[in-house]
Amino acid sequence: MQDDPKTLVSTDWLAAHLDNPDLRVIDASWYLPDAGRDAAAEYAEGHIPGARFFDLDEIADLSTDLPHMAPPPEKFVSRMRAMGIGDGHQVVVYDGAGIFSAARVWWLFRLMGKTDVAVLDGGLPKWRAEGRPLEDMAPVRTDRHMSASRQNRLVRNAAQVAEASRSGSAQIVDARGAARFRGDAPEPREGLRAGHIPGSKNLPYTELLNEDGTMIGKDAIRAAFAKAGIDLDRPVITTCGSGVTAAILFLALTRIGHDDVALYDGSWAEWGASDHPIATGAA
Repeated sequence: MQDDPKTLVSTDWLAAHLDNPDLRVIDASWYLPDAGRDAAAEYAEGHIPGARFFDLDEIADLSTDLPHMAPPPEKFVSRMRAMGIGDGHQVVVYDGAGIFSAARVWWLFRLMGKTDVAVLDGGLPKWRAEGRPLEDMAPVRTDRHMSASRQNRLVRNAAQVAEASRSGSAQIVDARGAARFRGDAPEPREGLRAGHIPGSKNLPYTELLNEDGTMIGKDAIRAAFAKAGIDLDRPVITTCGSGVTAAILFLALTRIGHDDVALYDGSWAEWGASDHPIATGAA
């Protein structure tokens, strides 16, 4: 795996840079309610040295009922400053699943105009498996200035996705599992219809990961998108259940240099509860 501090870095890379005063590590662990895991409690028990905990459900737009929608830039800046994360820092984000919610926080940084941020390949499970150090104390919090500039080209709302669905102006790629995409399996959130956005393609995020939670290689990423029927010369909108695993597709596309990509922030949590048309069955 080729280390890239703007997309993905290895555990070896992080271990080698852990003492760099301009490095900031974020524990972005988050789990679906049915996982029965408490991310904050697990962070308190043990985390990568120096890591700050990022609460995905709190550092969000709380004016909507939709889960963990992107926060306004001023709220993001306020929370990051309080965590001691600011301009000039290289950020590395990890989670307790391997690569799961870390990609969402990586995308949030990019949405705010921050590109010196990478996901830890394999996350905390790989770090633990290699016997690397953990600590149970939160780091000392020091305020540091941060500026942000929201990059609206990286995000789409329901109206924009509906237009892409109708016109085919962009390819919509759904990161949920095949059964949920087809409408054969119920949604984990209550009150949502089953199925997918008409015209969308399905590439379950798990197909971009190895068994150890690391991301597959660049050639394999290209092959996976091609197999799903995606033309990598055309614009892409990624979607999923609530905008978390859609960011894994976004990360993979960025990794292979495909920059014409945006994420549907509301994802199925919004679409499935709306009166927008849905489709069932295979893509």
